[in-house]
Amino acid sequence: MRLAGPANMHHMPPTGQCGFDCYLGEPGEQYLIAAAKFKPMASEYESQLYQWNIKKDVAVTLNFPLYQGVEEVWIGVDKDAVISDAPAYASSGPVIIYGTSVTQGGCASRPGMAYSNILSRMIPVEFVNLGFSGNGKGEPELAHILSQIDDPALYILDYEGNTGEADNIARSLPVFIRILRERHPEVPILVVSRIRNAGDRFYKERRELSSRRRLIQIETVEQRRAEGDSNIHFMDGSKLLGEDSVSECTVDGIHPTDLGFLRMAQSLAPMIRTLLRLTR
Repeated sequence: MRLAGPANMHHMPPTGQCGFDCYLGEPGEQYLIAAAKFKPMASEYESQLYQWNIKKDVAVTLNFPLYQGVEEVWIGVDKDAVISDAPAYASSGPVIIYGTSVTQGGCASRPGMAYSNILSRMIPVEFVNLGFSGNGKGEPELAHILSQIDDPALYILDYEGNTGEADNIARSLPVFIRILRERHPEVPILVVSRIRNAGDRFYKERRELSSRRRLIQIETVEQRRAEGDSNIHFMDGSKLLGEDSVSECTVDGIHPTDLGFLRMAQSLAPMIRTLLRLTR
C-alpha cells in the first residue's frame, strides 16, 4: 500500500485513518477476518490479511482508509487463485450518503466501522460514502455532481453539522434537493439531522441552534411533501445514538466511536430497508 502520507490525527487511531480491513462473505453476510498491521508513521506498508489452506470461492470486501489518500494498492493472491465477478446486490443502484466528517468515518477505529460501511454489511446494496471532513456544507456544485451518479437507489443528506448558523441550511437545503429532483424526480431522499454532541447538554445556545436547524429540515421536507413530493423523508439524527448515550458514543463529544457508529447504523437501517423496499 502506498498512501499520500502517514497517520497524523490526534483523535483517530492510525488503523482508522490509514488502515485497511477485510471482510469475507457475500453482501449482507460479511464477517471481519483481519485488519492491516503497520507502523503508525509509515506511508508505505505491506500486510498479510489472511492465509487459508482451504480452496473455496469467497467474496472479499476490502475497506480503504477513511482519512488518508491512497495512491497505490497491490493485492497478492495465490498463484492458482481465480478472480471472478462479485455477487449481485439486492438493488441495481447505490445508496448515496452525503455529509460531514462523521459521514466520512471520523473517528472509527478501522474503516469497516464507519456507519456507511456497517450499513453495507447489514443491507445487501452498494453504499457510496461522500462525506467531506470540514466541508459537506450543501453546496449546489456538489448537488449537481451527486445528481450525475447513475441510477441512484436512495440519497441520504446528513450535512447539518457543517452548516453553522441556521440561515445557512435554510438557504442550501431547498436548493440542494431541487437540483437532485431535476434529474431524479422519483428517487427517495432521506434528510437526517445531526447526531447529538456532548456540548448540547451543557451549552444552551448549542441546543437552541441545533433545534432551529432541525426544525428547518423538518419544514423543508414537509413543504416538499405538501407540494406532491412523496418520496422525501426526514429522520431525527438526535435519536440515532440512543437516549443519554453521547458520552459513551463519541471520541471528542462530536465524532462517534465504533459504538456510536454501530448505533447510528442500527437506527438508520430499518428506514433504509423500507425506502428501498427490501425485506432483509
